[in-house]
Amino acid sequence: MEKDKLRKFIDIIACPKCKGELILKYEGFICPTCKLIYPIVDNIPILLIEEAKPIDNDK
Repeated sequence: MEKDKLRKFIDIIACPKCKGELILKYEGFICPTCKLIYPIVDNIPILLIEEAKPIDNDK
């Protein structure tokens, strides 16, 4: 899925953990509340809590 196509989903998907808003970045979907990033693998968003990674605050 191209990034433009992923943008269409941003209004209908939510963070699986807190049900909050997600932000689309190059690396994946970011939940600012949980401070997690859900990766995009082979153009498929992986919205599984166990696959999410903590946001690196150093960047």
